[in-house]
Amino acid sequence: MLIGIDVGGTYTDGVVFNQSKVIATTKVPTDDNDIKSTVLQVLDNLLLQQDKSDISRIVLSTTVVTNLLATGKGERTALLLIPGYGLPADAYDISDDTFFLKGGIDFRGREIDQLKENELAGVCDNIVAAGIKRVAIVSKFGNRNDNLEKQVRDYIIKNYPQLSVITGSQISGKLNFPRRATTAYYTAMTSKEWNHFVDEIDKALAERGLDCEVHILKADGGTLALDISRDMPCETVFSGPAASTMGALALAQEGMNAVVLDIGGTTTDIALLIDGVPLYASKGASINQRYTHVNAFAVRSIALGGDSSITVNAGQVEVEAYRRDVAACFGGRSATVTDAFNCKFNLNIGNPELSATALEQLAGRAMSKEELGAAVVAIVVNRLGDAITSMFKEWENEPAYKVWEVINKRKFTLEQIIGIGAASRTIIPELADTMQVNYFIHQYADVANALGAAVARPTLVVNLHVDTQTKIYTLDPGGVRGSLENPRNFQLEDARQMARNHLQEVGKERGMASYTNESSFFMEEQFNMIGGWDRTGKLFDVGIQVTPGFIEEFKGVKA
Repeated sequence: MLIGIDVGGTYTDGVVFNQSKVIATTKVPTDDNDIKSTVLQVLDNLLLQQDKSDISRIVLSTTVVTNLLATGKGERTALLLIPGYGLPADAYDISDDTFFLKGGIDFRGREIDQLKENELAGVCDNIVAAGIKRVAIVSKFGNRNDNLEKQVRDYIIKNYPQLSVITGSQISGKLNFPRRATTAYYTAMTSKEWNHFVDEIDKALAERGLDCEVHILKADGGTLALDISRDMPCETVFSGPAASTMGALALAQEGMNAVVLDIGGTTTDIALLIDGVPLYASKGASINQRYTHVNAFAVRSIALGGDSSITVNAGQVEVEAYRRDVAACFGGRSATVTDAFNCKFNLNIGNPELSATALEQLAGRAMSKEELGAAVVAIVVNRLGDAITSMFKEWENEPAYKVWEVINKRKFTLEQIIGIGAASRTIIPELADTMQVNYFIHQYADVANALGAAVARPTLVVNLHVDTQTKIYTLDPGGVRGSLENPRNFQLEDARQMARNHLQEVGKERGMASYTNESSFFMEEQFNMIGGWDRTGKLFDVGIQVTPGFIEEFKGVKA
């Protein structure tokens, strides 16, 4: 049996899934100050009638890292850059606490400029004086040669042990210095909090005697062993939206052009399916308007949910961008979006009389409760419709979107809206009617995120760079760097085999060996290096991946 747990900002959902059937579900309020107790309550509810020895796998999705970064609550972190030659320092607008060091690595991975220890000491003194305790160290082309990053790291560990440090080459082996720097910076900022979350999960599982495989859902819809995630918290950013996308796929099981709307209590997550395949962000996940090296679905979150509060100011109706309380029909203190839809469409959710009373009190003499409800419905539908339209403009720039239109020789058309989340039953029908699109809401839509997490399979991407002239190769993940034994005879097929071997080795370490056989190459490039009138060597870049999908035993969901 499988357990999926979605730790959301408002509620934490859980499911037990076995042999195409949802055996048990639960939904409990999330206590951000005590995640362990929240998870324990979910486990207790799910395992009331289950034998815990039958649980073979637990997968969690969470908004912990996303919320830290979105709310600006991450601890102050220094970004120490070694940019070498090229762009001026002011081109790297990533952090207010950015420090620059001399030193340089070229695109071949050769050290062309050394560090200056006096300069490094002065920078570290400034970091400590500012009260900063976390540092991310990133060198341009550090993915080709991380020697300068390691020198800085070792110096700080020896002379400034109060500072916590990570290096960019630990986080990503891909090119694009600003994205690698951004990813390393946010990793350093969230690492401590993420590890506290993992500790709390470990304690909760141990207290309930659960000894099974435990994974976290990543931004690309694949899973990662919880222990391994300790070193890469940013992989879990947008884990919640990824869960809703995978949940929609698991429930819909149709190859349609669809928009997935996960309408929770506080936010709505939006994703796109093209012929039933999630659209990916080709530039990586965007965090605070900065691109990273985190593979992710192309998603967006907007501050609108079923618990969004309603206000009336001088006769003007407003839907606020935050949540004060649960809906009045569930015992909340004031009217929410859910209450407005409840009255407008006679949905009979919770106690509809409480919804009506809350709307009447809010409307006062300015308008009737019917007029208030109609205004709220119009605001919500328009805001969601505008968000979808805006997303389509962004999606049009994604390669997969363009390829679909070229292959099909027609413009992309939306065929369906898939509703996910507790508030989707309230809002999606009216939105779909306004947009004149079909909609689909499954009976398990309320816990689709947890279900999507439960049945998602592990993913893994391996990138290889080989320079036969310098006889050096680098492999990511792991920051592996080594020398070629026979560079003269090295060919593309050798690069393919080296990447495949690394994929299998890392896959075995991560307990996903069976999935590495389903891998595919997504990049194969080779370039001749010319010196004088002759070829002096070759550059190879190869990428291989285990793509997101479902675990082998998943065959759909039976009612």
